[in-house]
Amino acid sequence: MKTLTHESAVHHVTGSAVYVDDMPINDRLLTGYIVYSPHAHANILRLDVEAARAIPGIHAVLTSRDIPGRNQMGPVVHDEPCLAETEVQCVGQAVVLIAGESEAICRAGAEAIEIEYRPLDAILDLESAMRQNTLLAPERKMERGNVGEQLSSAARSMDGEFRSGAQEHWYLETQCAVCVPAEGREVTLYASTQHPSETQAIVAEVLGIPKNEVTVEVRRMGGAFGGKETQANHVAAWAALLANKTGRPVKVRLFRDDDQIITGKRHRFFSRYRVGFRDDGLLTVADIELNCDAGCATDLTMAILERAMMHVDNSYFIPHVRIVGRAWKTNLPSNTAFRGFGGPQGMAVMENILDRIARVLGKDPLEIRRINLYGKTSNNTTPYGQTVDHNHLPDLFDQILKSSEYEQRRVAIDAFNETHDFQKKGMALSPVKFGISFTTSFLNQAGALVNIYKDGSLLVNHGGTEMGQGLHTKIRQIAAKEFGIPMERVKVNATNTSKVPNTSATAASAGTDLNGAAVKNAIDQLKFRLSRVAARHFSELALEVPSSEEDIVFEEDSICDMRYPKRRLKFDELMPLAVSKGTSLSATGYYKTPNIHFDRERGTGRPFHYFAFGVAVTEVLVDILTGHHEILRTDILHDVGDSINPAIDIGQIEGGYIQGVGWCTTEEMKWNNQGHTLTHSPDTYKIPSVQDIPKDFRVQLLQQATNSGVIHGSKAVAEPPFMLALSCWLAIKDAVSAVGSHRVEPELEIPATAEAIVLAGYRLRHQIKHESVL
Repeated sequence: MKTLTHESAVHHVTGSAVYVDDMPINDRLLTGYIVYSPHAHANILRLDVEAARAIPGIHAVLTSRDIPGRNQMGPVVHDEPCLAETEVQCVGQAVVLIAGESEAICRAGAEAIEIEYRPLDAILDLESAMRQNTLLAPERKMERGNVGEQLSSAARSMDGEFRSGAQEHWYLETQCAVCVPAEGREVTLYASTQHPSETQAIVAEVLGIPKNEVTVEVRRMGGAFGGKETQANHVAAWAALLANKTGRPVKVRLFRDDDQIITGKRHRFFSRYRVGFRDDGLLTVADIELNCDAGCATDLTMAILERAMMHVDNSYFIPHVRIVGRAWKTNLPSNTAFRGFGGPQGMAVMENILDRIARVLGKDPLEIRRINLYGKTSNNTTPYGQTVDHNHLPDLFDQILKSSEYEQRRVAIDAFNETHDFQKKGMALSPVKFGISFTTSFLNQAGALVNIYKDGSLLVNHGGTEMGQGLHTKIRQIAAKEFGIPMERVKVNATNTSKVPNTSATAASAGTDLNGAAVKNAIDQLKFRLSRVAARHFSELALEVPSSEEDIVFEEDSICDMRYPKRRLKFDELMPLAVSKGTSLSATGYYKTPNIHFDRERGTGRPFHYFAFGVAVTEVLVDILTGHHEILRTDILHDVGDSINPAIDIGQIEGGYIQGVGWCTTEEMKWNNQGHTLTHSPDTYKIPSVQDIPKDFRVQLLQQATNSGVIHGSKAVAEPPFMLALSCWLAIKDAVSAVGSHRVEPELEIPATAEAIVLAGYRLRHQIKHESVL
């Protein structure tokens, strides 16, 4: 497929792209404001809002008692109140809503509200939650083989613990929604949400009205990364409640600091493991326990934990394996979806295990990874029983080892480290095998509405949302290719629940797979109708040799009879003719992913339609004294099937890798002992900058890797590249390990901040010194 510019690129760079906060509503628009809890856990003893209601310019002050419907916005389990009633469960939990003429007036109203709290004991870390047994839901388990017996008889074994930290989404556009009331009970929401249908459902529930009274529209989001899959529902519900009360449009837009305080993060994980392996490094058995910090409510935690369990194997075959997953409740904002959806946390555990095995055996970790890879025809079944079909991992390894000049560079790095005491270079290769589909099988469906107008222009509606990832651009390309027309004829409209209902979230990297197939389904119906019109028209012009609708083709902006190429009509010439013949030029499309299923009780099934594969080699330079690191070079080879748009796919790979680098290195979430976020603004929370991009960044797409059974032979690309950034963390570990000539595994978890690197180097030197004394 051709590389084409992002459909909103010009709007983005000229500042004319319209986001929710840019929308001109009318002069009756009010500002919505949230008063939230300053305590991690407390009873609400008294709440008095009357003084605030009396302030001029304040139009509404709402508490939980003023909600006309149900006081709930939990997307899966109803354990998350829209507004706190008698107890608050975290700092940032909404207690009171205010609508006023300006933000300043709303702030004055907030200061006039009197709330008396009685603080309660709070649980603020995973280990405390585990000690106090605050299990969110029953544990999940996947098991194959005889783990206990194999651990007892293993040639070598090791056990350990591993922690990975939280991560802030840091979308450029903070959470934002505008609710516009219409006649009767109707409301329209313009929301920055990845899941318009769920936003519609939550708003309908809190207002106590049917879903057909609520329309949600999404033109675009300024980034989301999973943070607007469920938690965009919150601001939409708050705006809707205020608009319902005042009868006026209300906008709720969170200030950056408030956004980071109120919203959930990537889940922190604390994992334990015990593994057995042979002298050559081949894994024979693994017993892994994953524990995640759910926060104060369920949200999507159990699905995230489940995907972490399904990806703890990453790209490696383990014949005997037991994986147990547990989610624990803490008094922090409910953690939520984030790019990779548990996959990064699971994979990091296994990559850490393989690094430790390599240090024990005195081998390059590359050797350990390669010997344990899933095979093409054997050793190719996951712990949950799915066969790894069309496995490109061995080919990816072969190609990138050659293109990255791994062996030569490894020799040069070792030579550099021999002559430098306080600067060390490190290099690591890490793969990714990422399952594509929602693991909740029924979510793998999509709808579309395609309209053709008499001038030959197309308007495409589908259930996916655009958050900068290029989904609408790919949908335009799919529609244009299916009809054989130029892109200029095709427009993709804003996602709207009144056009395409009951959609799934744009998530799980499946936006193009699902919605592209639904659009194709609608276009196939239109082509069938139009083929009949064209065949009859051509036959009327040549009665002695009629045309058959089976011979009609759509190509080069025309419709023609492939047996008689001179029988041809321009695409826009056929449309008035079709209308005159009473032919509908509108069709709804539908698609659901075939042959996927998963039995949660047994922990087995085929949850994924296919796997996306990739591999990265990263080289870093680390200052052992300061902990500063530079990424000198990164080589990525990634499998996207037949790319629909190579430029967009490469952009996703680059962006995903850099965001993953942030999680692995600089992005450290911290809370104090009262549950307050200490890193809630850009001056205390460091996302990657231009200085963190590899000095030499080489990204290639795997060629001749058609993915049959998926729209235009493509593969999903949004999430898998994130986990390729584990190669950066592993390279930093490799550099620190060089302090001890790679004899000892550094204690370096995620994120590997400058402080953590310095401490890891110090502990390593101390350990080596102690061992030499003994």
